[in-house]
Amino acid sequence: MESCRIRITGLVQGVGFRPNVWRLARTHGIAGTVRNDSAGVLVEAWGDASRLVTFQQVLRADIPPLARIDGVQVEALDAPCPHGDFRIIASESGDIHTGILPDAAICPACRADIFEPHNRRYRYPFTNCTHCGPRLSIVRGIPYDRANTSMAGFTLCPDCQQEYIDPSDRRFHAQPNACAVCGPQLWLEDMTGQRVEPDESERDCIDSASRLLRAGHILAIMGLGGVHLTCDASNERAVAELRRRKRRYQKPLALMARDLAVIQRYCHVSEDEAALLQSKHAPIVLLEETPPNLPLSGEGQEEQSAALLPPLIRGGLGRGFLLGFMLPYTPLHALLLETWETPLVMTSANLTEEPQCISVEETRQRMQGIADYLLLHNRLIVNRVDDAVTRVLTGKPRILRRARGYAPEPLTLPTGFGNTSPLLAMGGELKNTFALVRDGQAILSQHLGDLEDARTWKEYEHTLHLYQQLFEHQPAAIIVDQHPGYRSTQLGQQWAREHALPLIEAQHHHAHVAACMAENNWPLEGGKVLGIVLDGLGYGDDGTIWGGEFLLADYTDYQRLGHFKPTPMPGGTQAILQPWRNTWAHLQNLGWKSVEEQFSSLEMIQHLQQQALATLAVMQERGINSPLTSSCGRLFDAVAAALGFSRNAISYEGQAAIELEAATPPCLLNIVPPYPFLLEQTLSGTWEIDPAPMWYELLKDLQTGYNRAAISAQFHQGLIHVISELAGKLCEEMPEIRAIALSGGVFQNALLFKGLLKTLEGMGLNVLTHSSVPTNDGGLSLGQAAIGAARLLAV
Repeated sequence: MESCRIRITGLVQGVGFRPNVWRLARTHGIAGTVRNDSAGVLVEAWGDASRLVTFQQVLRADIPPLARIDGVQVEALDAPCPHGDFRIIASESGDIHTGILPDAAICPACRADIFEPHNRRYRYPFTNCTHCGPRLSIVRGIPYDRANTSMAGFTLCPDCQQEYIDPSDRRFHAQPNACAVCGPQLWLEDMTGQRVEPDESERDCIDSASRLLRAGHILAIMGLGGVHLTCDASNERAVAELRRRKRRYQKPLALMARDLAVIQRYCHVSEDEAALLQSKHAPIVLLEETPPNLPLSGEGQEEQSAALLPPLIRGGLGRGFLLGFMLPYTPLHALLLETWETPLVMTSANLTEEPQCISVEETRQRMQGIADYLLLHNRLIVNRVDDAVTRVLTGKPRILRRARGYAPEPLTLPTGFGNTSPLLAMGGELKNTFALVRDGQAILSQHLGDLEDARTWKEYEHTLHLYQQLFEHQPAAIIVDQHPGYRSTQLGQQWAREHALPLIEAQHHHAHVAACMAENNWPLEGGKVLGIVLDGLGYGDDGTIWGGEFLLADYTDYQRLGHFKPTPMPGGTQAILQPWRNTWAHLQNLGWKSVEEQFSSLEMIQHLQQQALATLAVMQERGINSPLTSSCGRLFDAVAAALGFSRNAISYEGQAAIELEAATPPCLLNIVPPYPFLLEQTLSGTWEIDPAPMWYELLKDLQTGYNRAAISAQFHQGLIHVISELAGKLCEEMPEIRAIALSGGVFQNALLFKGLLKTLEGMGLNVLTHSSVPTNDGGLSLGQAAIGAARLLAV
């Protein structure tokens, strides 16, 4: 007999790791023990040499679905075997405070249970096991056990208790374990609070809900991390009514389908996209819509109609761009969609821009006048967790909104950050997340939203306190965005004062670059990168609003090497809400009177002439509410408005630019020539990209009746060409640049992202991009955390 001690770290608690070790040990004839401790899982094993080697190999290879191994350390153990079998034993160090895992989609075994008529969990909508089910959404405190979750009020029945204590059962120590006898219950009610009982042909209230959906009704359905509004996605009248009641008139609606086969009737689904849809994360995946390949007459007409979704699903986007699909990720959703050959709309239960409902009483109150019926349950949602949004680009899944299924799974910081003190990074103002740093890891919160909304702000404060409790986190310093008007910055400043903590300010675009570096495991001492950051806005060092930046950066500092030519934002925030203002500002840079004379016949010019341009000109001349910005996002808005996309107003962030991208067939980028941009150095030595030449060509093309899609393609190609040209110049001039990091919300534009990535890599440059955290402001907190850690380590 030989023996060893095996230390396993990572996401190895609360995921069925100990019973899995127990099973593997029994299979391979190993004696010993396994237990949790403060660092992870500790195994002490006895067996002959060959069996121990095999056992160590399978421990790494055969792990539970929700587990993640970050490290394995093996050392010799000089002690006799205490017994002849293998046992799970209690931790010697007491309660284990290791934090919380993300909520996980229903596993295949639980899905089989709910559809098997002879199974005791047949059609039970809260079925779960160690491999799936709620985590973050139900937890109140630590340690993560039933008493500290919203399952505390549900006492396990004898059958569920036996599963809970049996190491051979996949429900061993599954804290939300329950069944119809002892667990949460589901019911259907109308908007007066009256229960709706199933009729004789229906098995339960889920069948009743399905019947109501087929009849065209709108339902609010209480799910895992919040409440959804749902209706039949193929019913145009129901979709139109949902949009009217929710006041969501343009933004595309998320869809849920029974299985991949249903999704494939509407969208092209690659192998990578299919894997993402069916993963434990089960996010919304943005997919390319495909025209239905079905007969247009005769017997196929009915099928053809079913395969066409009403245009209202896409909002202001045309057919053929992107649809956001997800698969059922809870037993409730799986049961509801069991017989549906078409998708359901599955959008958050709220008015536009508000956080979604999470409680029964809140749903009853806020859904008055919006939903027709409510499908509710009595398992409390403690923490709101929105659906994550992803997209596969260049063969990689890329997270656009990091939420359910991903948060709060920790991200390991790169080499050199191992000795970082506990830190708190407060995030930005829009698409907010915050981040805790401890033990060389960053723990990002779920997507919280825009802090300008009072309900979202309240949720932000609640979630901050919860995370600090769950992860026993006491920060040694606080990092904030340097914008003084951000509410997250102001709260961070207040906490730093109250607790006498160091306060570190991180410039917005530097944080974008640092986030990209950190998630790509760029070492602390890895050298400098060229950060190309394109977004809507961020507070700049010179008091202007930045948003089209070329930064020479490492984790501690940065230097601005180039930018887009600053242009006024007439009316400040109004220029974001009314894209035509940006168009006029760019044309004003050319000389508005000259533009009027040359292009007076253009409908776009005539539209601008109807606006209060004289007032805007005076405001701009006097510097009143007309801040300068180098924002590439505002340039996209200006071009989109010039072409007639959401010219007068937008109803959601980035709408005009998204519509511009949607109207541009990717194939055109390989055909049309790029519009010219002027690239020159300023007196200060920085490079500046001036779009003036592009505007002259665009106006001339509009005047000749050139196709809008082709104009947009030339604009995209022009940006790709000038950005790569400047990147090439800077890399030649500055040999210390080791890589290029692309970040910022504008890189959610697939045409620009893919075209620029291909061009830069074709130039032989090493390019870092986002995948596990959003390229938009949802990733800012990771960058802030990395900057704060690097600066403290450098002291």
